[in-house]
Amino acid sequence: MHGAVVYLGPSLSHEEARALCPGATFLPPIRRGDLVKIAGLDISVVCIIDGYFFQDAAVGHREILSVIKAGIRVIGASSMGALRAAELDTLGMEGVGVIYSLYRDGILISDDEVALVFDPETLDPLSDPLVNIRCSLKLAKRNGIISKEEEHLLIRTATDLFYPERTFERVADALNDERRDYLLSFYAEHAVDQKQADAIEALRHVHDLLQEGSFET
Repeated sequence: MHGAVVYLGPSLSHEEARALCPGATFLPPIRRGDLVKIAGLDISVVCIIDGYFFQDAAVGHREILSVIKAGIRVIGASSMGALRAAELDTLGMEGVGVIYSLYRDGILISDDEVALVFDPETLDPLSDPLVNIRCSLKLAKRNGIISKEEEHLLIRTATDLFYPERTFERVADALNDERRDYLLSFYAEHAVDQKQADAIEALRHVHDLLQEGSFET
């Protein structure tokens, strides 16, 4: 059995991830140049979930393609992984999850959709990614908590916020106090964390690959 390397940060804790995929090695969010460091290791799968966007140089397309060319299966999901998979799926990178599909289909375009700030020590998220806010608002509208017009207002508000300042609570401030409290009460029970859901799906996929020994590209 060959191993897997997973680049993971705020989308899911390493502790939770190890329970889902105990055969993998978990590393912090990927930066440009990190893939060079795994050259020569006995691995057959690289899974990119989280990565640096603006704070550091993002992982490059050529780096990923060089890993694929070396015969290593590269999977992307949730955040930076979803972005790169949507850009490189015709060249051998494999995308997993809803967010990857949204980028692939052109429904999401901007890196800003998945960007957030996180604690560099604990990797805990300190802001909310726009895509999670969109999904939570969509669920709220479907359940009659907000109107279509309120949903549009709140999405515009979220989009206008700089990503480090973007939280669901701050977005909800666009409503009056009564409507805001109603929405936040729903959110406290039913918040949608699509990035986490996609990360879990990707890790289960990696785990299955490790168990099956299926590494054909």
